[in-house]
Amino acid sequence: MIPRYARPEMAALWSPETRYRIWFEIEAHAADAMAELGTIPKSAAAEIWAKGKDATFDADRIDEIERVTKHDVIAFLTHVSEIVGPEARFLHQGMTSSDVLDTCLAVQLCRAADELIKDVDLVLAAIKRRALEHKYTPTVGRSHGIHAEPTTFGLKLAGYYAEFQRAKERLAMARFEVATCAISGSPSPTSIRAWRPTWPRRWAWWSSRSRPR
Repeated sequence: MIPRYARPEMAALWSPETRYRIWFEIEAHAADAMAELGTIPKSAAAEIWAKGKDATFDADRIDEIERVTKHDVIAFLTHVSEIVGPEARFLHQGMTSSDVLDTCLAVQLCRAADELIKDVDLVLAAIKRRALEHKYTPTVGRSHGIHAEPTTFGLKLAGYYAEFQRAKERLAMARFEVATCAISGSPSPTSIRAWRPTWPRRWAWWSSRSRPR
């Protein structure tokens, strides 16, 4: 994002540090599910959370590793193993990179939408206040780009208020659509597909690609 125009909240949301934090949470939640199914030890899933939940993931270190691995997710997982230790070997089993990347993008989009919706609420409040203030303020109406019957400035603002309400509804619907997912794994029949059917309810608020491969 362009620093000059970016608000701190939005810039932080799209920063590498936040992206890697979300990547970790996706991997750790997947580890929880695999532990419940007996695919990995429950102690490993607990250790992953214990050592990673408050960790700071170093973007520069990940970039350094990626220059060797030539793969972003492998570089990230390598860095996580430096923090978590041997239990990190249980991460990402049966998953593919897009499960992490696409899900992370959807989470960021949802959070960005939440910020935008809060801003739209502020705009709506301001328009409503001014519309009531100028309820009887006369102004020139316009039709076909020329003067028409007189109207009030408050009525014009009321029209803008209704328009922003519709915009908010569209934004909320877009957020709803992007917040639905499935972690589908790699194309291999031995991948995550073997146990994915147990996930939809618990992972409905995450998002990733769900197309067949």
